Amino acid sequence: MLTIYLLVINIMEFSLFGLDKHRARRRLHRIPKKTLFIVALAGGTAGALAGIYFWRHKTKHLKFTVGIPVIMLVQILLYIFYDGQI
Repeated sequence: MLTIYLLVINIMEFSLFGLDKHRARRRLHRIPKKTLFIVALAGGTAGALAGIYFWRHKTKHLKFTVGIPVIMLVQILLYIFYDGQI
């Protein structure tokens, strides 16, 4: 069940980065940075990292290029600490 959740949340986060890039190019209403971070905190860090580099979006923003990997590291450490029993 956790695997399915993580797969869905990461696909969603990857898609959000692509959608935000699309909207940025067309000067449309953007997806709030807060939303991108909340989805990453909810388990979408792999999708966020993939989205950052695949879409080449937010690559100049340290909040994303450093913040997302830090969140991922904390998530991995929490997973290890709890021995994968979530």
